[in-house]
Amino acid sequence: MQSTRPSAVSLHSASTPKADDRPFVFDASRLIWRAWRRRLPTGIDRVCLAYMAHFGARSLALLQWRQRRVVLRGKDSDALFALLGAGPEGFSPARLVRLLALAIPRALLAPPEVAGRIYLNIGHTGLNEPTLPPWLTAKRLRPVHLIHDLIPITHPQFCRPGEAERHTQRMRGALTGTSGIIVNSADTGAALAQFASDQRLPLPPVLVAHLGIEVLPTPPSPASPHPRPYFLSIGTIEGRKNHILLLHAWAHLHARLGERAPDLVLLGQRGWEAEETFALLDAPAPAHGQVIELAHCPDAELAAWIDHARAVLMPSRVEGYGLPVIEALARGTPVIAADLAVYREIAGDIPLLLSPDDAPAWAEAAARFTHDSPERQRQTAKIAHFAPPSWPEHFAQVEAWLPGLRGLRV
Repeated sequence: MQSTRPSAVSLHSASTPKADDRPFVFDASRLIWRAWRRRLPTGIDRVCLAYMAHFGARSLALLQWRQRRVVLRGKDSDALFALLGAGPEGFSPARLVRLLALAIPRALLAPPEVAGRIYLNIGHTGLNEPTLPPWLTAKRLRPVHLIHDLIPITHPQFCRPGEAERHTQRMRGALTGTSGIIVNSADTGAALAQFASDQRLPLPPVLVAHLGIEVLPTPPSPASPHPRPYFLSIGTIEGRKNHILLLHAWAHLHARLGERAPDLVLLGQRGWEAEETFALLDAPAPAHGQVIELAHCPDAELAAWIDHARAVLMPSRVEGYGLPVIEALARGTPVIAADLAVYREIAGDIPLLLSPDDAPAWAEAAARFTHDSPERQRQTAKIAHFAPPSWPEHFAQVEAWLPGLRGLRV
């Protein structure tokens, strides 16, 4: 999921910790790169921000660019974390340049001692760089990585050319000399274990910890953002997200119901490996009826779109986790999704699960969910008892797990 406003984050302690109170080195490289380029935050970016908010006050910041790495001193790390967590209102490239222009020379002149600290890499940053594992070993850092998915390896047909090779290098790097690995789902953990076996690499201790969700702001108005019944799909428009199935399903609906067919709202930027989908969306006389694309959506508006949808649709062919499923259920909105193991893991038997290849079945389900059908009522009743995973629960798991890893001190 993407948003125009990354949530501002706050560090757990307002005071500046002493060096002995910083057992972590947090890799801030991805967040710096994304903020510098004014990129909309992805799901991985949001996870990085959540980890920075939780661990930042106890961390030194690591910056990687190409094969160069520098660990900032304590006060400079605090300033960097505060800037990255301030959201677009508080961030500016000029402030970042001024901060790093002073912080990097200070760190090079008097490098902080990092031996024995826990290195947290939450965004896969630099894992495909062969010099990273020996650098971590030389610095006597204890790496702990969060792995989001192995999709470029297991489903290369949905990724950019060359991404399978790069991700193979990342996963090999993540498994080299690592103290422990956190995964977002048992499904991702199983894929990682299979990869380690295939590569004949040892598998370090692995923690399955479901990701929390952000509490979205209250919508500016209780009214629906759209005058007609609609279904909502959230996520980058790319091949593996399978938006093409939704367009075919809506063609069935439009042929059957005409103007009475509900609308389809696609919330997400255009991505890659989805040329057929783009061609259908750009057709001058589309057969799929009323389809609305929203590339940019502030969080408060996102909440309104979720709240008033007849259902959130997730026809993806593969996912590492699936935050929109959790976000929809947490707000009381039914979900129709592809029958993936990870959706069963995180949402149980609440969503209606369908084949990602059966467009007529999706069309029929949408026709039923346009009204308060028995299936929609069943979901609504079950959703009332759904407890979404939270960030406090996630970090409680992580904090309890870290001290048990060999050689780690927290």
